[in-house]
Amino acid sequence: MKKTGLVLEGGAMRGMFTAGILDVFMEKGIRVDGTIGVSAGAAFGVNYKSGQIGRAIRYNTRFCNDPRYCGWRCLLRDGNIFSRDFAYEEVPLKHDPFDFTAYCANSMPFYLVCTNVETGQPVYHQYMGWEDHGFEWIRASASMPLVSEFVEIDGCKLLDGGIADSIPLRYFESLGYNRNVVILTQPPMYEKKENALLFLVRLKYRKYPHLVRAMQQRHVVYNETLRYIEAKEQAGEIFVLRPESPLPVSRVEKNPANLRRAYEIGRQLAHSKLELVQGFLESLAAL
Repeated sequence: MKKTGLVLEGGAMRGMFTAGILDVFMEKGIRVDGTIGVSAGAAFGVNYKSGQIGRAIRYNTRFCNDPRYCGWRCLLRDGNIFSRDFAYEEVPLKHDPFDFTAYCANSMPFYLVCTNVETGQPVYHQYMGWEDHGFEWIRASASMPLVSEFVEIDGCKLLDGGIADSIPLRYFESLGYNRNVVILTQPPMYEKKENALLFLVRLKYRKYPHLVRAMQQRHVVYNETLRYIEAKEQAGEIFVLRPESPLPVSRVEKNPANLRRAYEIGRQLAHSKLELVQGFLESLAAL
């Protein structure tokens, strides 16, 4: 059976680019059979399943400067650069509610990726909504190393999915999603370098050698995945959307205008490629 899919890279606040694309997709009625997101791709991608246009850019521009939401105060206060209590509970439950009813009513499966701290291996999980450990799976997928505590779910210690599988195209293909739109948050010709903070990684995670090894090899795995994506793209087997140049945001961006710029870059690209994306997805029926 042929299935269409969306594969969403992370990248912290570079994810505003992805949010812009997804909002255009929702506005134009572009649907797929399944979606998988990593880190920010998971945190913002869930809005695609719940159908909440504009939610990701709205709450991030509203709260990015709020010391309760993110920043060094959060890190010093509770060990997480994005607050567990405010960013992952108060905001989605009170200030800008996530529509769990709509999320669960949409039959499209939504998967996310975390990294198992003790094995260094990816954990792929189909997120089922509030009854599925609240927002803890989303938080785990987006918990950046060195600036986040482990998230423990059912006895499994988890961190950012990007450590083990930043762009889970191969995994999605293994599930039968063979007509995929891949949204990347780095420009063409980008190549990931070795982590400059590996000395801190080795120190902080010395009790977790498999996690350290995964972080040491992350750039190698990431760059090999990019080569795989390039080959699939040249063969016409996937459709890739990515910014033409580096996005104007930092990983923990505090300037709402910069977030808006990254979001608008995503929207503009989605509009310019809309017919091509629609044609790519619709061509599945002819295969």
